[in-house]
Amino acid sequence: MKISKQALAGLLATFLSLAAQGLGAAALNVLTCEPEWMALTQELAGDQAAVVSATTARQDPHHIEARPSLIAQARRADLLVCTGAELEAGWLPLLQRESGNAAIQPGQSGFFEAAEQVRLLERPGVVDRSMGDVHAAGNPHIHTDPRNLLPVAEALSKRLRDLDPANTDHYIARYQDFSTRLRAAIAGWEQRAKGWRGTPVLVHHKSWTYLAEWLGLVVVADLEPKPGIDPSVASLGQLLDKLRIQPAKMTLRAAYLSSKPSDWIREQTGIEAVELPFTVGGTTAAKDLFSLFDDTLNRIERAMK
Repeated sequence: MKISKQALAGLLATFLSLAAQGLGAAALNVLTCEPEWMALTQELAGDQAAVVSATTARQDPHHIEARPSLIAQARRADLLVCTGAELEAGWLPLLQRESGNAAIQPGQSGFFEAAEQVRLLERPGVVDRSMGDVHAAGNPHIHTDPRNLLPVAEALSKRLRDLDPANTDHYIARYQDFSTRLRAAIAGWEQRAKGWRGTPVLVHHKSWTYLAEWLGLVVVADLEPKPGIDPSVASLGQLLDKLRIQPAKMTLRAAYLSSKPSDWIREQTGIEAVELPFTVGGTTAAKDLFSLFDDTLNRIERAMK
């Protein structure tokens, strides 16, 4: 059976059209430094962006390796979305430099820092190495308070529109839908947690400063003797003396951190050790930004009981 040139041309056109709707559909290639920003970009861009994250929920975002595969992704990126506030200071500058991608360098439209959009807590007056892993700009873990996602989403949506003006209406509609759903979800979460205010808690690392401020939890001590310094038996033993004066209800720990210190505290004192997802993918239940906070509150609520 012979196929005419016209029919062959038609089949080829159909194939190319399907291919354009598939792999080539995304208008922007976006690389994010952490999973929470990948999830937010996906909410705001939908199918107009192909989004990947440089880190996973089980990695410490302070310390990763700028691998060749990651550099290759950065080389192709139209937009690089990171936390900023020095969270990625140990690896991001190398990634940007080695990528050779002018668009994603500091100060360029293809580089977006979420921390620039919100008020940072725990800004130290003076910083030196003796203080441990202290961020001079302030605490970078802004996403643990969902209210911070609103100004970040607004600014990021505008950046997407600037980079891809042909799809402006698409980005506006998705931002409006996301912000409406998030505001409603925040109201529900706050209603659910209103009785938790004033609850004393321990934290493994200063991951939960924004979460504690949002929910009204009182952080009485850190398991780390200094930020970024692993707890030792000696330092935990000293913490026990403080807990006799100021007891705590639970210890909050990010999923990527070792459970051993908080388990040791639980064995010595009975204080509940609570693993929280920290970011999207940190637990099987934390599949997106909404279920991230659903699961976080579920786990705190169980410890409250």
